Amino acid sequence: MSLRFRQLQAFHAIMETGTVTGAASVLGISQPGISNLLAQLEREARLPLFERTKGRLLPTPEAELLYREVDTVVRGLDHVAQAVTDLQNKHPGQLQVAAPHLLSFGFMPREIARFAKSRPNLSVSFQSQYSSKIQEWVISGLFEIGIVELPILHDTLNYQVFHFETMATFPEDSPLAAHDILTPDLLKNEPFIVMGPEHQTHRRTRDIFQAAACNWNTRIHTHLSENLLSFVKQGMGVAMIDPFTVTFDGESGYQTRPFRPAVTLDLAIITAKGRPLSTIAQEFLAQLTPAIASYATHSETGAAAL
Repeated sequence: MSLRFRQLQAFHAIMETGTVTGAASVLGISQPGISNLLAQLEREARLPLFERTKGRLLPTPEAELLYREVDTVVRGLDHVAQAVTDLQNKHPGQLQVAAPHLLSFGFMPREIARFAKSRPNLSVSFQSQYSSKIQEWVISGLFEIGIVELPILHDTLNYQVFHFETMATFPEDSPLAAHDILTPDLLKNEPFIVMGPEHQTHRRTRDIFQAAACNWNTRIHTHLSENLLSFVKQGMGVAMIDPFTVTFDGESGYQTRPFRPAVTLDLAIITAKGRPLSTIAQEFLAQLTPAIASYATHSETGAAAL
């Protein structure tokens, strides 16, 4: 089998954009060129990667597994290309940071903009992704700094953990607004919008309701905190939402109250062991750590200190 990088790049672009048209736009080549590269890859790999249904490409299970392996390789070459460009343009450095989605719609853009304000020639590589993938990226050197949800999956990472108290969030016209603090007893039988069952806030909320012998009525399951809040605004129920999503939302349609016992969300800033941080990364880390700590109830350091 003789796979070529361009084939993998075309496959990766289709998986990222969802269409041949989108992949062609990202890579700057024709749609027939993308289709040809995909056909070559499927022949070489002897695997069906997409099902073609009514003009749409639906990834097969094999494609999903291959994407996990290809993603790091393709992004790695993109970083190399960017590094070469920075050297050619004499950029003093590149900030390479990745964070989960809940930090990517307000907090991280603000912090990066604040950092870049006094560095007009700064080049920034920022990506939002699921925490397990971010940990892989930091270990492989694709990103110098990551922020992830716990658990930490690798012993080759330095990390500092921060604990954040989530807020019970409900539609603005709900009778729950009459209470200063909400409890399992007050929220029993209320419809809940929740993260998936493996998410830490899901498990912790479930355990609190079980300990209080109160019914926890989960109505909607989703995977993004922004989705939780959107459903709350539509009057679909109650959700436990992190302080970042609430702080940077900027819209009305909901209210929040403290919940007791508290449901916490744990995040960590991570770096790779044995790989010294660039000067740019050290400076950004010095800004980022107190900024994220300002939202936390407390923090702790794991492995070697950051």
